[in-house]
Amino acid sequence: MTSLSQEQATATLSHERASETGWRRARTNRSLSEVFGTIATRPKGSTFKKLLAFLGPGYLVAVGYMDPGNWATSLAGGSKFGYALLTIALLSNIMAILLQALCARLGIGAGRDLAQACRDAFPRWVSWPLWVLAEVAICATDLAEVIGTAIGLNLLFGIPLELGVLITALDVFLILWMQNLGFRWIEAFIVTLLGVIAICFAIQIALADPDWGAVIRGFAPTTEVIKNPEMLYLALGILGATVMPHNLYLHSGVVQTRRFGDSVEDRREAIKLATMDSTIALMFALLINASILILAAATFNKAGKTDVAELEQVHSFLAPLLGSAIAPTLFGIALLCCGLNSTVTATLSGQIVMEGFLDIRLPPWLRRLTTRAIAIVPAAIVTIWYGEKGTAGLLILSQVILSLQLPFAVVPLVLFTADRAKMGPLVASTWMTVLAVLTAAIIIGLNAKLLFDQAMGEAPLDVALVSGLVAAVAIGGSIWWIRRRTA
Repeated sequence: MTSLSQEQATATLSHERASETGWRRARTNRSLSEVFGTIATRPKGSTFKKLLAFLGPGYLVAVGYMDPGNWATSLAGGSKFGYALLTIALLSNIMAILLQALCARLGIGAGRDLAQACRDAFPRWVSWPLWVLAEVAICATDLAEVIGTAIGLNLLFGIPLELGVLITALDVFLILWMQNLGFRWIEAFIVTLLGVIAICFAIQIALADPDWGAVIRGFAPTTEVIKNPEMLYLALGILGATVMPHNLYLHSGVVQTRRFGDSVEDRREAIKLATMDSTIALMFALLINASILILAAATFNKAGKTDVAELEQVHSFLAPLLGSAIAPTLFGIALLCCGLNSTVTATLSGQIVMEGFLDIRLPPWLRRLTTRAIAIVPAAIVTIWYGEKGTAGLLILSQVILSLQLPFAVVPLVLFTADRAKMGPLVASTWMTVLAVLTAAIIIGLNAKLLFDQAMGEAPLDVALVSGLVAAVAIGGSIWWIRRRTA
C-alpha cells in the first residue's frame, strides 16, 4: 500500500479536525478575507473604551432594518391606523436584536459567517440550494433598494427612474475605493448617512408636532391589533418584512473584521461587545422606523388621508400638510441616503454569500464586481421593465420573495448556535435558544400567512398559528436530537 501524499494527508487531517469540531469540513478562507481582522480592539481598559473599537458592524446591519422596502409598510400603517402599530415595530425590533446577537455569536464563536457555516455543515445537495435561495433574496433586497434610490434621485434632481437605477450600480466602485482605505471608512460612510436620515426625520417630526401622549400609548400592546383584520394584516406585514435574510449573512461576516484574541474568554468578551454594538444600532433603527410611522400618523392620518403608501405620494403631500416647502426635500434626502446605505450593505452581503457558499478564489475587485452583477443586473432589468408605475407592486413582490427565503436563513442560524459540537463553550444558552426558536416560529408563521394571502387571498390567523407551531416543534426537536447525540 502506497503512503498518502502530503496533500492527501493534509486533507485527511482537515477532515478529522472538522469532524472533531462538529463540522463536515474544515474552515478554509476567512470571511471577507481582505478586511478580516484588520481593525484592532482594546484587550484592556474600561468596557466603554473596548466597546468603541467594536462599534460599526451593528450599524451596517441596522441599515437593512430601515431600507426602502420597509418604508411602505410603516407609511401605510401610520396613515391608516395612526400610532397603534408602534407596538408591532417594537416587537419586531426585539426579535431582530435576538437574531443578530446569534449572528455575532456564530461569526466570533465558530469563526464562520452563516454562508460558510452552511457550506461546512451540510452536504452539497443542501448547501447549493441554500446558496441559490440566498442569491434570490439578495436580488429581492436589491430590487427594493434600487427602487428607493432611484425614486430619491428622481424626487430631488428629476433624474428619470431608468437612469437612476443605472446610477445605483456604481456603488460597487465606491465600496472598492473605501475598502482600499480601510473598512472603517465604509462604516464611517454608513454612520454619516444614518445621521443625515435621523436629522431629516427629526426636523419633519418637529414640523408635524405629533401627539406625544398617543405616541407613548402606541408602544403599549393592544388587543385591537388582533380584533381588526385590516390592522392585523398590516401588523403581519411589518413583522414579516422586518428581519432581512441578507442581514444574517452580513453580520456574521463583518463582525470578523475585528481583531481579538483566540482564547475562550477573549472570544466571549468579543461576543458581548459585538452584541452590545448591534443592540445599540438596532435601537437606532427602531427610532427611524418609528419616526416614519409617527410622521405618517401625525400628517396623513390626522388629515384623513388613510390610504397613503406610495413614496411619491408622501413627497407630494408633505408640503401642503406641514405648511413647509422643506419637508418634501428632507423626505427625499432621507430616502436617497437610505437607498445608498442599503445598496452598500447589499453589496457586502452578496460577496459574503458567494464566497461563503462557493469558496471561490478570485482577486478582490473581480469578486466584488461578480457578486454585485449577480444581484444588481436582475434588479435593474425588472425595475426598468416595469417602469415608474410599477414600483409599488415591485416593492410588494420583493417582500414576498424575502418572506419565502427567510426560514432558510433563520433555521440554520438557530441550529448552529445551539449545537455544542460546533460552538464549543460558546454555544448559545438554553434561554437564548428557546427564545430564538420561538422567534423563528413566529417569523415562519407570519410569513406563511403573508404568502398564503398573496396566493389565495386573506387567510385566517389559524394559518400563522399552525405554521408557527409546526416550525417550533420541528426546530426544537432538531435541537434536542443534536444535543442528545453530542452529549
